Amino acid sequence: MISIGIDVGSVAAKIAAFDGEKIIATGILPTGWSPKGVGEQLLKDILKKINIPRSQVKSIVGTGYGRVSLPFVDKKVTEITCHGKGAYFINPRIRTVIDIGGQDSKVIKLDDTGMVVDFLMNDKCAAGTGRFLQVMANALQIDISELSTLASKAEPVNISSMCTVFAESEVVSLIAEGTPKEKIAAGLLQSVCNKTYSLVSKMDIEEKVFFSGGVSKSNKLKELLEEKLEIEIMSTEESQFLGAIGAAIIGF
Repeated sequence: MISIGIDVGSVAAKIAAFDGEKIIATGILPTGWSPKGVGEQLLKDILKKINIPRSQVKSIVGTGYGRVSLPFVDKKVTEITCHGKGAYFINPRIRTVIDIGGQDSKVIKLDDTGMVVDFLMNDKCAAGTGRFLQVMANALQIDISELSTLASKAEPVNISSMCTVFAESEVVSLIAEGTPKEKIAAGLLQSVCNKTYSLVSKMDIEEKVFFSGGVSKSNKLKELLEEKLEIEIMSTEESQFLGAIGAAIIGF
């Protein structure tokens, strides 16, 4: 028997399958216009991938903003709880989770059993999120995956506005002035770092710290956060799937 967790975020939907001991498969698709449709497709794909019939699925747990659109799940759990469970599963020493997703960012504190004891969320503005970086990457005419590499050795130019609309105009102006894309990319990641720091600093964080969400794939941003917070931050290949992993574990 296995359990399955589905995390439908604003930008991407993730899925994870858990056999009681380990995560045996994951999957990801753009959320698109239909959270229900993408959830059904992810479920179909992962069952085919692990070659297990639906009858051998112990339970399916939905999380993320789109969980309300998944009528086929057995349980719906908040992403805060699922991120906590997922981080604790990956490393039981994790006490703080910094999650930067498509349209919000979160700081979550855990106790020594992996239970959430406190959290803060920035969900009122896309500033400092994956959506912010996607818009800026489009303005630079690059893929968002190139931002970290471009910024890796460049001196950051100051991006004065964190509002997505105004920052995009600022980036367009910098390009017109001949500012190297490398410096702009570095400035954008620095601005996200500063925004994240302002959220994290409102909470008394404890080590170990785990970095999750799609934006956690940026090694440069991870380095900037470590320097700003003066702590070591953990991130893995599974970071983007943390919510789905936690949901799968809850369902077992």
